[in-house]
Amino acid sequence: MDMIKKLFPHAMQAKDVKGLIIAILIYAVVHLVGGLVLGLLDNIPLVGFVFGVLGWVLSIYCAVGIILAILVFFNILK
Repeated sequence: MDMIKKLFPHAMQAKDVKGLIIAILIYAVVHLVGGLVLGLLDNIPLVGFVFGVLGWVLSIYCAVGIILAILVFFNILK
């Protein structure tokens, strides 16, 4: 549980509605901005594959962060 708190610090602060909305917005903005930047860098021929994989990793990280925030909000995770 300590490692989850270190990897997803904003998700663990979603104990009320305000915290949940802030956590979801943070992960959504990170996904949007990171996706745009990595999507542009994905078009570079030699290193495009690496940036494509990083884009998938970022998408998974943000999705897990949002799911964890919801689980913390409903007191499934403590």
